[in-house]
Amino acid sequence: MRGEFVDVGGARLYYYAAGTRGAGEPVVLIHGCLTSSHLWSCVVPCLPDGHRTVVVDLLGHGRSDPPSGQPLTARAHAKRLVLLLDALRIERACLVGHGFGAAVANLVAIYDSPRASRLCFVNATLRWRRASSLLRGARYVPEPLLRSAVRSRIRRGYVDAERANRSLDHYMRPFAAPGGHAALGAQLAALPSDEDRAACQFVFDARQKPTALVAGANDPFESLGSARAVQALNPSATLDVLSDAHYAPEESPERVAQVITQLLER
Repeated sequence: MRGEFVDVGGARLYYYAAGTRGAGEPVVLIHGCLTSSHLWSCVVPCLPDGHRTVVVDLLGHGRSDPPSGQPLTARAHAKRLVLLLDALRIERACLVGHGFGAAVANLVAIYDSPRASRLCFVNATLRWRRASSLLRGARYVPEPLLRSAVRSRIRRGYVDAERANRSLDHYMRPFAAPGGHAALGAQLAALPSDEDRAACQFVFDARQKPTALVAGANDPFESLGSARAVQALNPSATLDVLSDAHYAPEESPERVAQVITQLLER
């Protein structure tokens, strides 16, 4: 496993590569909003041999650079992801996205269709929500209060509270650094962007691509009904319902890896 920084459009993105190269196509793991590549740390060892695995920190998250005024919509993240894959000479890959990261993967499939060989959406953000005044004004909330509110909300997405607290220490680290409050507020404000509406509605011709959905039966953020509605648009897509809440890659990593493995075999 090795990690490095790549300059993408004037900002450095951090990624690490794992797995063994072979005949299989690469797998790209994309975390959701306000988490990081740490989300996939227990999934990666369970993935099959013969596939190069790339795990990225989106801009403003994990070890990647702070946004420094760069846009943080799903579309902007998707454009940077494509540039990163260009730099890594990955022309085609299985894209796996969690939460907001599923919207990022979906936009890559929409705007650069040949890049996505297969799609896996885990606890995906499936519904577009109109901007709330709370999100738009997040950057103006005092720093300790904003971080506390974010931690409290993310914690709701876990079944295991102890695991949630350990992971939150990872996820909140960049937002506690100098400039972190502005980065946190900017990402929250960007979440309900109108330009991301297509991504969150999942308007794409997935019938041309093998697709897998993973949903949490106890997910407080994304309903099981939304996942079933997406499957109805693409009957060939598989849907696995786990007993977890929102963070299945952490709480059921072997099962998530199994879904990805089965997708790669289709």
